[in-house]
Amino acid sequence: MSKLATFLAPPLLSTTLLAGAALAQPSVEEIGSWRLSCATDRMTDRSACTLAHRDWVERPTVGAGLALEIQDRGGKLVPVVTARDLSLDSASRAVLAVAGSAQLRFDRNEMMELPCGLEGRNLVCAPRRADVERAAQELPSAGRALVRMAGLGSSTTAATEPAELRLAGTANALARLRTMQPAGSAPPPAEPGLGLRDIFDRLQSLVR
Repeated sequence: MSKLATFLAPPLLSTTLLAGAALAQPSVEEIGSWRLSCATDRMTDRSACTLAHRDWVERPTVGAGLALEIQDRGGKLVPVVTARDLSLDSASRAVLAVAGSAQLRFDRNEMMELPCGLEGRNLVCAPRRADVERAAQELPSAGRALVRMAGLGSSTTAATEPAELRLAGTANALARLRTMQPAGSAPPPAEPGLGLRDIFDRLQSLVR
């Protein structure tokens, strides 16, 4: 893989996940249209994994890119849209956490709204509690996902074409994720790592 292709590949593992010296070198598996990356804590033998689609929802430019991932939410494996390791140069992404959402549609099923929030230094847009069950049911057999960001910080409108991601091998990827990271073993969401004051101060400096 070229250096450019490596740079443009979706994020496999947050740099914060690798910060601890006790974590072993992450392993990466290609499963259909998905990439599974896991690092094992040598002190506890627990694995922390990221399962992300190989294609971007929005490629990174100045700031962080947007990726479609699968995460454990309340014991269910569900789709989420993420932008990892935000910095103040990614302030527009962080604003999505205040007033934004991701619109997600599998095949010809009804669209779901995924409200966004900050978890650590990551933007995470996840299904509402009422939609978790439906999202978990539709995901394994879906052949296509349409994704579009909405709200302040998204730079999109209702006329903006959504990103179209082809899905393959999803059921196998889910099973492999469960093997590497059993239900209930995923770390809890981190506290927000960017303050709203920092975000809006950065936005003000960009428009001056």
